Amino acid sequence: MEFDMTKMENKNDIYKLMSQTIIPRPIAWIVTEDDGVVNIAPFSYFTGLSGEPACVMVSIGHKNDGTPKDTLLNLRKHKKCTLCMVEEDALEAMHLSSKSLPHNESESDLFHIKVDTIHSDYPPMIASVPVAYFCELNQEIDLGGGTTVPVVLNINKIYVRDDVIIDKEHLTISFSPVARIGKSYAFLGEEIIPPSIP
Repeated sequence: MEFDMTKMENKNDIYKLMSQTIIPRPIAWIVTEDDGVVNIAPFSYFTGLSGEPACVMVSIGHKNDGTPKDTLLNLRKHKKCTLCMVEEDALEAMHLSSKSLPHNESESDLFHIKVDTIHSDYPPMIASVPVAYFCELNQEIDLGGGTTVPVVLNINKIYVRDDVIIDKEHLTISFSPVARIGKSYAFLGEEIIPPSIP
């Protein structure tokens, strides 16, 4: 069966096709702040773009009423965010934080998600995450229509929790991330080390 994107009237079907076949996808658990209100939201259209300069891309959708999500509003206003990686034991809190709230309400307060401020010029990071990127907005990408806005974020600092660095000499990091598969989540399970190529 073949699907022609140019002829599909229900654009949500395109999302369904992509989100169930581009798998697994990492989750960017993004913290922004505005007027003292901490906003926390997960995004699974997320990937690394470059190591030099260090940057990632996250696609941010809109609310059901068509207005930009608070993450995008706050990024546009303050240009900074803290992007956290999600570990298995944070799955429930991360999922709860996907709920749409009024701009003046914080997921941190409502769902008891603890945060730590380790850099005063960035939003706080979610406490106990294995990895956090302290980022600055580089640019938005205009896709020529639609309701999704990809943003490029420059990574200025990276926090790595000491216990997930399993080899400091070779900077080897290991933790148990959560991935997105369609509407579901998944744990990665066993890692497979590829054989050496002769």
